[in-house]
Amino acid sequence: MTVVNEKRNACRTLLRVAVVACLPFAAAACSTASADRPIAVTMPQPVAFTPEPVAVEPVSELAPEVQTAKSEYEAMYGAVNDRGNLIPALDVSKIADRNLRREVDYATTEPVGTIVVDPYARYLYLVQPGGKAIRYSVGVGRAGLTFSGDAKVAYKSQWPRWTPTANMIKRNPEHYAKYAKGLEGGIRNPLGARALYLYRDGKDTLYRIHGTNEPWSVGKAASSGCIRLYNQDILDLYKRATAGARVVVLDKSQSGKGVSS
Repeated sequence: MTVVNEKRNACRTLLRVAVVACLPFAAAACSTASADRPIAVTMPQPVAFTPEPVAVEPVSELAPEVQTAKSEYEAMYGAVNDRGNLIPALDVSKIADRNLRREVDYATTEPVGTIVVDPYARYLYLVQPGGKAIRYSVGVGRAGLTFSGDAKVAYKSQWPRWTPTANMIKRNPEHYAKYAKGLEGGIRNPLGARALYLYRDGKDTLYRIHGTNEPWSVGKAASSGCIRLYNQDILDLYKRATAGARVVVLDKSQSGKGVSS
């Protein structure tokens, strides 16, 4: 009996040890199961946000008078179909402000309708009433500096024929010799759309006020020619100037005369 009781006690002891030994694994199993389950998360409630208004400056625009002036110049120098010849429009944004046609203050004793050429300032003035003048920008060739004093517009010509001078042919035969017998009027003609021929005492001065086939040369010195204007400007001058009109070409000492400072 004693032996049997000892065996029973030993078995009970082993059973207790086994149970105690299994407890950590059971706890671990619980922990793992708990970790595998999804965790409920409480999301924060959205907060209403009203941004403060930001002051935005309006986009600046051209002043009305500037817009009007730009529009007027675009019309002034737009394309012209004249007697079957298409004069291209000029990009006024690329023309220096000083070279745009405009009315200016001009002090002179010359009568209204007189043409005053200032080749050194590269301007031509058509005298108007009330101390004003219409000012045109001009390109000046070598011949434009060889004459000064007064003359008259003997006659005017539309799309004039052009013939290079002997000196021009001698200076650049490759370019000018082929035109020795003349070039008919047209958009390629160096005299452009119109020409005014100046005489003094009944004789041709060989001095011309004319258009051009090189509008980029207006306002600058040129190697040849007399006084050249944009074709749009010579059309305007042609309509205003009369045959027999007085012309005064200033010399270097007179340059700038009559212009307000």
